[in-house]
Amino acid sequence: MAVARRKLLQNRQVGSLLLFLCVSLAGAATIRYSVAEEMESGSFVANVAKDLGLEVGKLAARGARLVSEGNKLHFRLHRKTGDLFVKEKLDRESLCGKADPCVLHFEVLLENPLEFFQAELRIRDINDHSPVFLDKEIILKISESITPGTAFLIERAQDLDVGSNSLQSYTVSPNSHFHLKLQDSPDGIILPHLVLDKALDREKQPEIRLTLTALDGGTPPRSGTALVRVEVLDINDNAPEFAKLLYEVQVPENSPIGSQVAIVSARDLDIGAYGEISYVFSQATEDIRKTFQINAKSGELLLRQKLDFESIQTYTLNIQATDGGGLSGSCVVFVQVMDLNDNPPELIMSTLTNEIPENLQETIIAVFRVSDPDSGDNGRMVCSIQDDLPFFLKPSVENFYTLVTNTVLDRESQAEYNITITVTDLGTPRLKTQHNITVLVSDVNDNAPAFTQTSYTLFVRENNSPALHIGSVSATDRDAGANAQVTYSLLQPQDPHLPLASLVSINADNGQLFALRALDYEALQALEFRVGATDRGSPALSSQALVRVLVLDANDNSPFVLYPLQNGSAPCTELVPRAAEPGYLVSKVVAVDGDSGQNAWLSYQLLKATEPGLFGVWAHNGEVRTARLLSERDAAKHRLVVLVKDNGEPPLSASVTLHVLLVDGFSQPYLPLPEAASDPAQADPLTVYLVIALASVSSLFLFSVLAFIAVRLCRRGRAAPLGGCSVPEGHFPGHLVDVSGTGTLSQSYQYEVCLMGGSGTSEFKFLKPILPNGLVQDAEQN
Repeated sequence: MAVARRKLLQNRQVGSLLLFLCVSLAGAATIRYSVAEEMESGSFVANVAKDLGLEVGKLAARGARLVSEGNKLHFRLHRKTGDLFVKEKLDRESLCGKADPCVLHFEVLLENPLEFFQAELRIRDINDHSPVFLDKEIILKISESITPGTAFLIERAQDLDVGSNSLQSYTVSPNSHFHLKLQDSPDGIILPHLVLDKALDREKQPEIRLTLTALDGGTPPRSGTALVRVEVLDINDNAPEFAKLLYEVQVPENSPIGSQVAIVSARDLDIGAYGEISYVFSQATEDIRKTFQINAKSGELLLRQKLDFESIQTYTLNIQATDGGGLSGSCVVFVQVMDLNDNPPELIMSTLTNEIPENLQETIIAVFRVSDPDSGDNGRMVCSIQDDLPFFLKPSVENFYTLVTNTVLDRESQAEYNITITVTDLGTPRLKTQHNITVLVSDVNDNAPAFTQTSYTLFVRENNSPALHIGSVSATDRDAGANAQVTYSLLQPQDPHLPLASLVSINADNGQLFALRALDYEALQALEFRVGATDRGSPALSSQALVRVLVLDANDNSPFVLYPLQNGSAPCTELVPRAAEPGYLVSKVVAVDGDSGQNAWLSYQLLKATEPGLFGVWAHNGEVRTARLLSERDAAKHRLVVLVKDNGEPPLSASVTLHVLLVDGFSQPYLPLPEAASDPAQADPLTVYLVIALASVSSLFLFSVLAFIAVRLCRRGRAAPLGGCSVPEGHFPGHLVDVSGTGTLSQSYQYEVCLMGGSGTSEFKFLKPILPNGLVQDAEQN
């Protein structure tokens, strides 16, 4: 296969060299033909194959065609016979105007191999137009004082034919006052003059009518007539004189209609009617009369229609100034049309190939020709394409270009090229023409499928339904057709104990992944495996990608209370002194949640209370605190129900019950005592009454002392910088314990615990917690 490819490349290179030599040597000779105008459509002109030295049938085999500037062809080529025919009637006057000879240029383009031949066709004139006077009535104003022998120039006739068929002579009707004199101008134009033979007498004959006849040289000759009316005027001895005999002006071709071209001025020394001057065109062609107009009074020359440099470059205007007495003077206005860059370049496509193989180089894509009707730099052109394309333009003869590849094309890199051929002239401003070409490149299987990601991370919530679509993998193949069709599969996992086939499946056509059974986050939080993508080329190519499936936690576990224990035993009672200030820490509810994330975020709230508004629960850490100062009217026993709720959706919750006992002090045995055997003896009622009275008096006294001490301690505690509480001096030593909460408890507190040794009871005195100032303020606000 490689040897065949090298041979093909060598043949292509040899063909390209021969093509370049043929293009370079073409156009050395020009083939010339001649036909008469007005020939019928389909008239035979010549045999092109014979003139080119080619055999019959070679033109069709080589794809012969005619190419003409402006893409306007007046001929038709029969490829099989090589005969050249007239496509339509040819009017020499409309094609070439007054130009003689009238020659139409065209090229014969041969393909396979590419070759050009220059050709031209000369159109011979026939006498198909009669001389025409633009003014059917010519008025001459002649003074009676004019001496015989004076010549008067009159308007000439126009004949569109050329050569011998053009205007050749004039005749005038017989009369006794004038004879006709013909004079050739420097341009070769025959100018008619009326020469006065006999003095005029206005009193005898104020007007003379003559018939002027123009004859051409055709066979048979054609003619045209005009009436010459001579008005005899009184004496006028001064003719108008122009300030300049030659006016030269330059007018841009984009000048608007009505714009001023020039102002001519003549002077007459006479006065009155003989000094009044009127300006008219003299010997003006039809083109001049259509293009310009002159103000008869002021001599201002104006534009009547747009100028076009590409049609006419210069105008020569003869202007005659005539006074009221019939005397006249003339001057010449030479108008030069200035070319502007008003025509964009033209591009004519001859050959175009839209699709090429990707393994060839130096391949001809297109053959085209460029042209610009402007002149100078406005007509010079530069042809280019984009710089980032593997193509280049090769110039040929007569503004022909070939578009050729310069390297081997790769369809996988780029399967389609949009080539913009830009033809720009060098005028100001620069005009350009663009032609877009789309080139397609064919394909071979040389690319493996590629995943859009090297690894995929998929999320699935636990307790999912079986056969749930959990995500997709996607691979693309840069090839086309069957080479780009991809099949997906699960690869053997690295962990042999992972039952991948029972957990996940994949759709072989689209790469969709499915969970085959319900997943449990607490049992399996993640699994990894690899998937493969294989194309259907020959040989087949494949690639792999890693898939990571993360199991998301669902809120399927309720909060569990660690403290206080709710195991059905005797409830835990929290003691609170009645002297406690607002924000006093009563207890802390500690709970956990088996879920994760926000499903394990716990919040606390007071669900029920014996006396609402007395206690409060901090929502984030579960601390139970007093909400206000305690009073004697508050009940001693309180039952609080605290609700613990997670942040899942829907939220799950649990509740816990706290028992709170308000006490006056810590000297009384409020804690439960060990059960003692009941005294079998019955107490004396009098003794009981005495004991009750003594206890009442003692309690009243003790309460007064404790109240006094409590007031003193509170005042001193408020004055302390850290809010510490003083410990009364006595037999019991104080032990300072720093308790740091775990779980949701985030602050540190200090408590003072006093134990009485050597007695059957123990007293726990909960003093004021040592808190930061900001925390104390927050507690008081709550």
